[in-house]
Amino acid sequence: MQYIILDMEWNQPWPGSYSAKKALPSPMRGEIVQIGAVRMTQEQQVADEFQILIRPKYFKKMNRKVASLTGIRDSVLREKGVSFPEAAAKFQTWCGEACVFLTWGFDDITVLRENLAVFGLADGWTARWYNAQLIFNAQTDGSGAQKALSTAMQMMDIAPTRAAHDALGDAYHTALVCQRLRLAEGIAAYDAAVQAHENGFHGAELPGCVGRAVFHGYADKTAALGEMSGKENLCPVCGGQMTAGKWYTQQGRRYLTKAHCETDGDFYIRVRLVHEDEALRVSRLVYEPTEQVAKSYAAPAQIRPRQGQTGRTEKSVKNRPPQQLWRPVFYGSSGSKRSKMGMLPSASQASRSSFLRMVQLTSCAPQVRTQARRQ
Repeated sequence: MQYIILDMEWNQPWPGSYSAKKALPSPMRGEIVQIGAVRMTQEQQVADEFQILIRPKYFKKMNRKVASLTGIRDSVLREKGVSFPEAAAKFQTWCGEACVFLTWGFDDITVLRENLAVFGLADGWTARWYNAQLIFNAQTDGSGAQKALSTAMQMMDIAPTRAAHDALGDAYHTALVCQRLRLAEGIAAYDAAVQAHENGFHGAELPGCVGRAVFHGYADKTAALGEMSGKENLCPVCGGQMTAGKWYTQQGRRYLTKAHCETDGDFYIRVRLVHEDEALRVSRLVYEPTEQVAKSYAAPAQIRPRQGQTGRTEKSVKNRPPQQLWRPVFYGSSGSKRSKMGMLPSASQASRSSFLRMVQLTSCAPQVRTQARRQ
């Protein structure tokens, strides 16, 4: 068995352009313009490399952002690019049989298969594929966040030696990261890593995770959080019912609360809500009260209203009658057609003296302009 570390660059039409509206034989999010790959032996040693430029058929004009990022220009593709069927055939021949594809992320293999479908080519030879990101996360910090390749290289003290956003350069750097992973072990445990990613657990996001569970079929956020505070809020140690406090919002549709078990003490509950089949799925993590998770909980809990606003909410201010917030004031030359009716804010809204000064300057302006015209 051999590993093929694959990276690609693809062009995308500018939104609203003719190419974006063009009907395609099948859906394709981007048309491949460069394939780069590195072969690694079963012993995880770099063997050889492959790269090829492709002349696009459907999205012929390079998107200027893609061109700026990759350095690939229309003139280069016209001069050195080949058709996609020719490039795919050469790449498949170079890969050989009994190979396993590794990519950094989910997109590359999907885009490759979409391009094969558009051109009516078989994709069975790409069947054995794994996302190296998930293996990296499982064998390093346990996180499920989709780390950039540069971040992974920094974590492993790998210095970049080739250009970024170049298909072969990125494939080579991915291979250097993969060399330091236990690939056979990661592939054997890959299904569990994918399931954890889909469930939204994202590994042990914070230290001290002692319980994980997934729940399905909630109508809305209120119902989901109510269940997580109620009958599903069980102690990870004794299994008894726990009480829960207020839920605090975090990034990525996550919510955090503090729970208490009469027997085993305090825990923190973190949930993530995801839409699934016209309902909500809840991924629930239970943490011991470590210092890090306690800080994460305390930060939003310590937010207090500003001085002088205690007991007042934005909603209560909005619902006040208009005369409580504003009162009318006339400005402009007295009796002239220029006189208008303005609204003077109350003292709690703005500085009255500053506003009156502005009124004085405004009312003088028409007279000055009139005198200038007379002269």
